[in-house]
Amino acid sequence: MNMIIPIINVLLALLLAPLLPGIINRTKAIFAGRTGQPLLQLYYDIFRLLRKGAVYSRTTTWIFRAGPIVGLSSAIAAATLVPFGGSRALLAFSGDLFLFAYLFGLGRFFTVIAALDTGSAFEGMGASREAQFSALAEPVLFLGLVAVARETNSLSLSGMLPAMTPETWIKAGPVLTLAAAAILFVFLTENSRIPVDDPNTHLELTMIHEVMVLDHGGPDFAFIQYGAALKLWIFGELLTGILLPLHTGWPPRDEIIAIALMAALAVAVGIIESTMARLRLVRIPQILVGAGTLALLSLLLALR
Repeated sequence: MNMIIPIINVLLALLLAPLLPGIINRTKAIFAGRTGQPLLQLYYDIFRLLRKGAVYSRTTTWIFRAGPIVGLSSAIAAATLVPFGGSRALLAFSGDLFLFAYLFGLGRFFTVIAALDTGSAFEGMGASREAQFSALAEPVLFLGLVAVARETNSLSLSGMLPAMTPETWIKAGPVLTLAAAAILFVFLTENSRIPVDDPNTHLELTMIHEVMVLDHGGPDFAFIQYGAALKLWIFGELLTGILLPLHTGWPPRDEIIAIALMAALAVAVGIIESTMARLRLVRIPQILVGAGTLALLSLLLALR
């Protein structure tokens, strides 16, 4: 029974992850007074892309083909490390929070070098921006997680998130508030959401993530789309686990609550994207440095 719940949690992530972008887009459509896309649009797109073939330039190497596979594989591996609904993750050990961060670093690295492998200056521009912003976002994530680890006395995500309770917030509210705010900025940055990036933009001079995957098509692009949705779900698990630790002790009820919180987070992202404009590129490093300051202050308060 102890292993069944973590397995179910991973399967829920794999099954429901494409639903989050649908909720975000539907929320944005409501704010704009439109009907919007179906909630299951990403599922349709992924299955349609899987039925197509892929075209590869003769200038690319195996790196270009490996990029989407490694990116998706790293996201699936990360999904086994994050607890959901107050239960332990499928894989849990002391220090797994560092493996969690570096798995996404591995996926990002292969996405960047796959973009560079095309020999396109345009994709190289997007890869450069992705590398710059991720170099600023990763320290914020580490500092925020270490601050939470300090308050929960655990270096494992399966020890940190299930230990988050209303009593923990009463005891360490300022620390957790600052850490959660910093991780929220990382959540938006890592998932290329407004105000950092617009996943729906096609304006060449402002694209970051989308420009790196322009040459991918067919199943490769399906892997990229699915991996991006899974990444959104995983970081959402992390953020809701810190911000809203609602655990009843009964796994079925906790699962339903956790899924509802994920849907609420997607609605919140849709509201943010409907009420804010995308920042200028030169402002994004400033925002990430500010988030890093919040995370550092959170850690200093935790160490006091």
